[in-house]
Amino acid sequence: MANKDHNPEPVEEPGDGDEVRPEGVGSEANASGPAPQDGQDDELTVDDILGAAQNADAAAEDAVLADLESQLLNDLKRLQAEYANYRRRTEEQREVEIERAQGAVAKGILPVLDDLDRAEKHGDLEQGSAFAAIADKLRGVAERIGLTTYGAAGEAFDPQQHEAIFQVPTPGATETTIVEVVEIGYRLGSVELRPAKVVVAVPAE
Repeated sequence: MANKDHNPEPVEEPGDGDEVRPEGVGSEANASGPAPQDGQDDELTVDDILGAAQNADAAAEDAVLADLESQLLNDLKRLQAEYANYRRRTEEQREVEIERAQGAVAKGILPVLDDLDRAEKHGDLEQGSAFAAIADKLRGVAERIGLTTYGAAGEAFDPQQHEAIFQVPTPGATETTIVEVVEIGYRLGSVELRPAKVVVAVPAE
């Protein structure tokens, strides 16, 4: 028979102010749980991202982009140099064409200028005459297009500029000298259109 004197321990009923917790949940359970690590919830800064080591794929991609940028820069420099050379050649060609056109015009009036020089030597260009006025206007046009004359008596003979059509042996002459200009030489800028035809004095033997 059961012992009538055995009384089970009374079960405490939760009071109004007591909190009912599930098993295993309590202050001790909370204390024994893992503590959060310091800095775990900190956000990454821009410096952290920029200072982070790159992986192999990112480094390879950066190298490819750097090579492409260098190639494009070299191509741009080459195109700039080619364009500069093209402009220089175009300007030089344009100047040559201008000089050629001016030279063609100047050569066309050289015979007329020669006639005026002969007329002046014979005294046919009287000051104040209509013929003299026309001669002055034509010579003015020649000067405006850059036409210049060279070759004068007393100058030293230069075979690069003068054409000797006659030589006169002269006692006491030490060098070949121009004594008479038969046909004046003409230049257009630095271009020689026609050499001066001259008579020269040479040392006598």
